[in-house]
Amino acid sequence: MSAIKKILLIRLGSIGDITLTTPLIRHLAIAYPTAQIDYCTKSPFVSLLHANPCISTLYTIDQPPKGNYDLVVDLQNNFRSQSIVRSLHSIRTVRYRKENWKKWILVQFKLDFYGSYRSVVERYLDSLKEIGFSGSEQHGCELYPSSEEQAFAATYFQSDQKTLALCFGAKHFTKRYPPKQFAALLCSLLIKESLRIVLLGGKEDAPHALELMKSLPDSCRTMVDNLAGSCTLMQTAALLSRCDAVLCNDTGLMHVASAFGKKLFVLFGSSSQAFGFLPWHTPYELFEVEGLSCKPCSHIGRDHCPKGHFRCMNDLSPNTIAERIRDHLHLFR
Repeated sequence: MSAIKKILLIRLGSIGDITLTTPLIRHLAIAYPTAQIDYCTKSPFVSLLHANPCISTLYTIDQPPKGNYDLVVDLQNNFRSQSIVRSLHSIRTVRYRKENWKKWILVQFKLDFYGSYRSVVERYLDSLKEIGFSGSEQHGCELYPSSEEQAFAATYFQSDQKTLALCFGAKHFTKRYPPKQFAALLCSLLIKESLRIVLLGGKEDAPHALELMKSLPDSCRTMVDNLAGSCTLMQTAALLSRCDAVLCNDTGLMHVASAFGKKLFVLFGSSSQAFGFLPWHTPYELFEVEGLSCKPCSHIGRDHCPKGHFRCMNDLSPNTIAERIRDHLHLFR
């Protein structure tokens, strides 16, 4: 292992998955301080890693890496990433074992073969055990907004008022707390004008943000800034770095916020802890409905509730969640 001078990591998507690779990047950089560490991902996610001081060169699937590597770590392990690996000359290649059979059995038969909880971060590190790499990673994720992105975020924080970021989106319906439920939760928080809410998300989340805003009464709407779809990914990261706490679904921005050590209030609908995607090394409170025989209905989420009742989200009490946020922020005292 001492001869390793050039390393390539491959993780093509998505926001959360890539953010969760940053502890492994740091781990490798510490173990091999003179090694060149390159990274290959999809173009939309390059900004997540652009300023990472441990990475020498970023590649994409459109402009893939070439040449020789002492070690290739394939954390994607699908047909596309394997094709990239085959195009290279690597002395050693290790791959992340997704154990999809465990996901399938848990979804289909509700049998958990994962055992005690282990984060995806730890499972990523397991990929290196076959080459004799050992050790655990006890630090959080890392992201590095630029000075320009930080300056952009600073313009929204001109007062000492406490700010809650709301990352209300998610790619799949069964991972999204309903907009009307979010609206009821925000109204409970905004009984007094001692809190500011910032809605954050990508362009794909903008329609859901508008639905949420329409569900708010005028008295609450004035205390909510809807920035969904109007910021770049790293501008959003910079905004999250300044907020006092974050309320979120099981989504990529949850992991982005974790990179700044933020207290997270996490809502799990069809998600399952067993899949390994709880926040990594940051304080959080998890809200989920226990005892549902239909949960999880998918390992990634669905575009509708198969049972039609959507109890995994609808049964989460807005008032209970709001009370926990108030306790953390010491509001109304």
